[in-house]
Amino acid sequence: MRARVLVVDDKENFLKLFERVLEGDEFEVRTASDGTRALGLLAASDFDVVVTDIRMPGADGMTVLHEARRLHPDIEVVLMTAYGSVASAVLAMKAGAYDYLQKPFDPDEARLVVERAVERKRLREQARDLRTALLGTYRIDNLVGKSSAMRKVFELLRRAADSDATVLLGGESGTGKELAARAVHFTGRRKEGRFVPVHCGAIPENLLESELFGHMKGSFTGAHADKRGLFEEADGGTLFLDEIAELPLALQAKLTRVLQERAVRRVGGVEERKVDVHVIAATHADLKTRVAEGKFREDLFFRINVFPILLPPLRERKEDIPMLASLFLERHGASRASPPTGFSPEALSALVRHDWPGNVRELENAVERALAVTDEPRIGLEALPPEVVGGAQGVGMGAAVATLGYQEVVELARDRASREYLSALMRECQGNVTRAAERAGVERESLHRMLKRHGIRSEDFKARP
Repeated sequence: MRARVLVVDDKENFLKLFERVLEGDEFEVRTASDGTRALGLLAASDFDVVVTDIRMPGADGMTVLHEARRLHPDIEVVLMTAYGSVASAVLAMKAGAYDYLQKPFDPDEARLVVERAVERKRLREQARDLRTALLGTYRIDNLVGKSSAMRKVFELLRRAADSDATVLLGGESGTGKELAARAVHFTGRRKEGRFVPVHCGAIPENLLESELFGHMKGSFTGAHADKRGLFEEADGGTLFLDEIAELPLALQAKLTRVLQERAVRRVGGVEERKVDVHVIAATHADLKTRVAEGKFREDLFFRINVFPILLPPLRERKEDIPMLASLFLERHGASRASPPTGFSPEALSALVRHDWPGNVRELENAVERALAVTDEPRIGLEALPPEVVGGAQGVGMGAAVATLGYQEVVELARDRASREYLSALMRECQGNVTRAAERAGVERESLHRMLKRHGIRSEDFKARP
């Protein structure tokens, strides 16, 4: 597979230089004459390497660097700099750039730097893909949820994975539509092919047709070489069209034809190229309403609504919240030496009570934030965002946990009772662990472990001088 390289410079001679330097079967080169256009290309599709000048009008090279790394964490960025801005290039490398080229540079040196950057990205991807394969990260079996609503969704996703029918994922923002799409891909027979995601609203309208269907050399200004579109990139795999409701009407007609004929025609081309792609679309909008308003083509709606799957909002499956919160705690706490091992009953009750308008994404952000501000063995109520805590202080846990299973309610009650007992015990013994252990009839080491588990410090109960 050819490496995709984006070259950004406001001087046309450098753009043409890189097209000559990287010509051949190894590279597919895209160019942008300013940083703003580069940001649009980065939002629209994947690249292996970005080569960008530091000083440009509009968005400069540092902006391109930060946005490239934000959108595509594995991407490698090479900076081009004049003699007077070498210090800026060094700062850029500290910010995550792979290397820099000082103008004027030797063409062979430039090609070698790009080749090494591509190799580094490929090695990182191989390591990540191997880990993904070993852990089965995106398989349906590893999606989290035990509620009846999610069990139905899992069954539909399994059937979608065994089919080539176009899937339409619906649901509010943050419900995990892209994760569901990846699960369908990595569980089905196309898992060895590419999963190509594209956000239909993030691509500038004047670039969208070219990005989806490709273009021929000379078909428009800046089309210096033939380019495959995302449909061709996904051949043999899956194309995920996220937020398809934001697709312009003019392109909706062309997409309808592609889905019907299973063939694409590049911009400026006459030949139709067959593509074998499993299309998964997603939207948080009500497409039937959009059709009635004339904002979405009815024929396209029927083409993509072959296998509809609606992901429920988190407020309708609250019994999944403890499991999801534990998953996010484990995921984001993995890099810490001694991460919290769980949540206090009050904190868990507040998580269950909250309606989560941002759904699973909001829950994950709340857990990550709580982890960042917690040094205790367990995450307490005070570590949660204010909008999550709300009126949790002093509220009984009965109504809040009514949606949980019996075993979880028992665990919550046991946990709260243990904490209250240990606090009363330490208060009675004025923080003396040895005396408290004798009173409780347990070993001193066992009491220490229980205190640590519940985040209770013996020194907090000792008499002040």
